[in-house]
Amino acid sequence: MTKIYLLTIPVIIGIVTGMSMVYFPENQDSKLLTVQKLIHNGSPIMGDPNAPITILEWGDYQCTFCYKFHQNTLDIIYEEYIKTGKVKLVFKDFPLNGSDSFLAAEAAYCADDQEKYWEYHDELYNNWGGERTGWITRESLDKFAQTVNLDLDEFNKCLNEKKYQNKVITLHEFGKEVGIDATPSFLVFNDNKIIKIRGNQPLEVFLKTFAEL
Repeated sequence: MTKIYLLTIPVIIGIVTGMSMVYFPENQDSKLLTVQKLIHNGSPIMGDPNAPITILEWGDYQCTFCYKFHQNTLDIIYEEYIKTGKVKLVFKDFPLNGSDSFLAAEAAYCADDQEKYWEYHDELYNNWGGERTGWITRESLDKFAQTVNLDLDEFNKCLNEKKYQNKVITLHEFGKEVGIDATPSFLVFNDNKIIKIRGNQPLEVFLKTFAEL
């Protein structure tokens, strides 16, 4: 199994804006930080599965800065790096904002049962209504499902049975195990190195990270 080798030197950049890019610390459990374990159990891969660089995004559908990343920086990364086969992206849920965030995450995986994960994921962020404001309800989730042409009976059966509740809980716990404590957070890696980016950082931070891998 391919291991991701860990570096020990922290790098802090852009102090004025509070951005940070750090190499993972030496005391992090390397058994958790294999390419396979980092990708396993997350979203479908966006982009070429053989792309040399992976972005693992940890997000919450109610998170303000996750929404801003999705609406701005991700579009450029997608056009310039994901579509061209240089980078792939995997999303894992880190629901910090309570039960509504868990429910939205479960709904996205129910959509994945109908091969509409990314369409539903995008629909959630496109309809973002703030943090803990009550915009995520069974009614709104059904509306989003209809917008992306899901079979509504199948979708609601999945939610009613809580088919993906344990999956989302497991992802949240795994995130905490590997040092995730805020959203969005990103682990950007290849077979040899892993770099953590914390927060919704400017595009330049991601470009600098790609150049270092």
